[in-house]
Amino acid sequence: MPMIEVTVVRLGLDSSSNSYVVILREKDGQRLLPIWIGQPEAESIVNAMNQIKPQRPNAHDLGKAFIVGLGGALRRVTITRVENNTYYAEMQIDGFNGLLRVDARPSDSIALALRLGAPIFAPQELLTTFDSDEGTADADETAFDLSGEHELTAEQLKAYLENLRPEDFGKFTP
Repeated sequence: MPMIEVTVVRLGLDSSSNSYVVILREKDGQRLLPIWIGQPEAESIVNAMNQIKPQRPNAHDLGKAFIVGLGGALRRVTITRVENNTYYAEMQIDGFNGLLRVDARPSDSIALALRLGAPIFAPQELLTTFDSDEGTADADETAFDLSGEHELTAEQLKAYLENLRPEDFGKFTP
């Protein structure tokens, strides 16, 4: 199955499910992949995108420290499939014994990929195009820009995550 490189373009709160959603977009296109994630992972992803360093390392910072400390490198993250509204991912880590494939949640994999500069891939079949008349916000809307051009405090980050509405990024169903 063809894999397409994707990047994180938005993060929001789906008030209907009270879950955070990370929106991935194909690197050289407009197709999207929304993935519902937990609050700690959402905060960790936003921290990585904005290069915010917490006072104490979180689980993803610890994962990065283990990979780097053991002489490894995260080569890529692949969102592998979705089954019964559950997304699956795999991390490919180079280490002393060659390539290690690690089954992981997409949210954790994305948070680590952002910290380690690894590319993220998804199967072409999971990417979807949303028309603007369906209520989808423009993918380049600055309100959802996570490019890291500005630094957020912990309170600003919390407010940012809490104030996003599902209609800001469209209605997606896994």
